[in-house]
Amino acid sequence: MSPTNPVDQIELGMVTLSETESRKPSSVDLVSTVGSILSTNEEDLRYKSIRYLVFVILGYLLVVHIGGSALVALYVSLVTSARDVLRNKGLQIPTFSVFTTVSTFASCSFVPTNENMIVFSKNSGLLLLLIPQVLLGNKLYPSCLRFLIWVLGWFTKKPEFKYMLMNTREMKYFHLLPSLHSCLLVVTVFEFILVQFTLFCSLKWNSQGLDGMNPFQKLVAALFQTVNLRHTGESVIDLSILSPAKLVALNFPM
Repeated sequence: MSPTNPVDQIELGMVTLSETESRKPSSVDLVSTVGSILSTNEEDLRYKSIRYLVFVILGYLLVVHIGGSALVALYVSLVTSARDVLRNKGLQIPTFSVFTTVSTFASCSFVPTNENMIVFSKNSGLLLLLIPQVLLGNKLYPSCLRFLIWVLGWFTKKPEFKYMLMNTREMKYFHLLPSLHSCLLVVTVFEFILVQFTLFCSLKWNSQGLDGMNPFQKLVAALFQTVNLRHTGESVIDLSILSPAKLVALNFPM
């Protein structure tokens, strides 16, 4: 019988892990778990941000419409000349206020008077109340919405508002623009208004449509007409008396 080879007698023992070591997660498992938690938290924050955005938009619309209607109704109630116009046309103050505010904000250009806003051309206070509503519901809506979100976030310190501002694409609401785009939009809108306002005053200051107005009333009427030519379409002068060349000049920035 040949001698036993020592190499053949080597036995391999089983390595037994303790219960604690066997339950210890690997680095891959830790990364996966942390990533899953972060993804869940971000998705939850995104959902809450979208819900907050809905309430912000709803509040924006309610404040502009209710506040605008109340201010227009208050002005018409206090100013005799404006109140007499509605009385002569058989219009109620609440009806006129709500209708005009909604139409102006939505850029419909519908006014419950046959002469549009020409009958209120000397009511500078009413025109000044309607000018912001034109811009709030049209070109400046994205910028004003972003500014409102920033103000709410600054006061409440809620992360949802910060998430809205930092992740505009994730909101899937195309009127919510990034910060740079919102700022450039404001600059562009006011540049066009300034250019068109200058042209209007230089071309129409002594025109028939502004007869009987003092300098302040002319300035307000010119500003109102400038803003509305580019956005809403309401008018304080009869556009039919303007020459085609002047109409083209006044509307070129559109």
